[in-house]
Amino acid sequence: MSTHTIECMVNGEAQRVDAPARRLLADFLRDDLHLTGTKRGCETGTCGACSVLVDGEVVKSCLMLAVQVQGRELRTVEGLGRDGALHPLQESFMQCGGLQCGYCTPGFLMTACAMLDADPDPSADQVRHGLNGNLCRCTGYTQIVESILNAAEKMRGN
Repeated sequence: MSTHTIECMVNGEAQRVDAPARRLLADFLRDDLHLTGTKRGCETGTCGACSVLVDGEVVKSCLMLAVQVQGRELRTVEGLGRDGALHPLQESFMQCGGLQCGYCTPGFLMTACAMLDADPDPSADQVRHGLNGNLCRCTGYTQIVESILNAAEKMRGN
């Protein structure tokens, strides 16, 4: 099996890893970089549990090959917090009950991160629309939406 050297930035750190040509990005993150926050759920791009940011855009890492991130910048759930402090989204998910079993949470967090980067003051309807690529089997989504709106308020300094 042929391998490729993949050089990219992951959570602010330069990475250089040899990986099989057909390795999925989700497996590259989990198996090669040991960043296990990214989850593999449906493996068809439907559930969003594997969502990460590539150059600031949400991608389903189960649908992308690792070689496609050559020279690009990735951000995973492990890269949200800084200096041991949780990101406001992580805090809000805990405070507002936006997580249940937690399996889908990394994907929701990364999707919400990109959403709030694009619009720091979304409405509840905009948040619901922005989450349409993520599935949760434990909640009714109300607390997830409340968590994101709470985080947006914190991030705006209100």
